[in-house]
Amino acid sequence: MERRHLASVALAAALPALARAEPFQAAGDPPLSFAYRQTTVAEGPGHPWSIAWLPDGTALVTERPGRLRVIRAGRLEPATITGTPPVLLAAERGLVFQSGLFEVSPHPNFAQNRLLYMIYAHGTAQDNRLRLARATLEGNALTNLQVLFEASQGKPDFQHYGGKILWLPDGTMLVSVGDGGNPPVAVEGRLSRLNAQDLNSHLGKILRLRDDGTAPPDNPFIGRQGARPEVFSYGHRHVQGMARHPDGRIFATEHGPLGGDELNLITAGANYGWPQVGWGRDYDGGTPVGTGQRSGAGFTDPLLVWFPSVIGASGLMAYDGGRFGAWRGSLFAGGLATQDVRRIAIGANGQVTTHESLRIGQRVRDVRQGPDGLVYVLTDEIHGRVFRLEPVVA
Repeated sequence: MERRHLASVALAAALPALARAEPFQAAGDPPLSFAYRQTTVAEGPGHPWSIAWLPDGTALVTERPGRLRVIRAGRLEPATITGTPPVLLAAERGLVFQSGLFEVSPHPNFAQNRLLYMIYAHGTAQDNRLRLARATLEGNALTNLQVLFEASQGKPDFQHYGGKILWLPDGTMLVSVGDGGNPPVAVEGRLSRLNAQDLNSHLGKILRLRDDGTAPPDNPFIGRQGARPEVFSYGHRHVQGMARHPDGRIFATEHGPLGGDELNLITAGANYGWPQVGWGRDYDGGTPVGTGQRSGAGFTDPLLVWFPSVIGASGLMAYDGGRFGAWRGSLFAGGLATQDVRRIAIGANGQVTTHESLRIGQRVRDVRQGPDGLVYVLTDEIHGRVFRLEPVVA
């Protein structure tokens, strides 16, 4: 099945040059400035979360119930890959809750070592946390499963795990860990979200790890008393997308509460403010979060904030392919709530210059560039789909 999307008026907004630039505020569904065709590649994965490609062009898709599926030649194979780690599911509360199997990511040297990395929820309903493991892919089976890392604290709920992996050119990886959940979820006697400001906790952080799960010696808080060596940045709520731009900049999207989803430029050691500052309001009827301020001294502001509505920001990709020349260098952010993909252009000065919507019509969980240079979209449904976006040639 394919659908055509015709060009319409573009929304472009350049921010004024300020000593402290205000975040670009996005609201509504901005129109699209480029024509593309949406084609269904595969149907059927159950509540998929992540898609990744192997060097031979095979695509792997995780399903939150703990399965790893294979797409070859545009076909979802019926057999699953065996040997995946056991994952925690909130079976009694439905898959609307957030536990399960999350990211799958091949090692940068997969062609030589056959290593796959997976992030998942592990533990019990009253004591669970994010884990990172790797295994060797042999045929249709995973072998030599190793747990490399787990978050510092367990939590008594099924929310805000994070779960993304981003490999960096030096062979290290960034791993996102959520803040553990909304109030009244508590960890060790205090609200779980407060751990986002505590450097001695992995919760509410982006971590930087070597491929064996240990901290690199040049991480920003190495040697600092009361700080976890793995921490790369902090003050995050629930990072669900990370991407490295062709120019080397690192971007991340994260969920706000009622309003206030964010796109951030990630730098080593930076504090992004959660839960002290933010644009959103709490789920208790609209109480301001933290200090009630949107910004503050010592905090790094978002480049873009979705407010007053949210998009449910999910997977994030930086496009560097050749099939969409007009899109090269753009970021693509999935929208769970808005059922679309947002194309975002960021200038060299860090200001948003373009923000527009590619309507998909299902909850978008992941956005990736395929080996063919096209854009692929994974939808989070009981029977999910993989869509391919192709340019329309006049």
